Amino acid sequence: MSRPVSAVLYVVALVVVVVVVDLSFFRDHAAERLIANLGIVAVFSAFYWRFLKRS
Repeated sequence: MSRPVSAVLYVVALVVVVVVVDLSFFRDHAAERLIANLGIVAVFSAFYWRFLKRS
């Protein structure tokens, strides 16, 4: 799979996870939603930098 397609799929997966977690668990909790979203983005970023980044 080419690099741009992989990046797009990775970002789509990130967005899907954020939306599902928001709608499932944090519908009425703004502060907790923000913290959870930041945590999800941090995990996705760490995974990208550790396993998917190509030099």
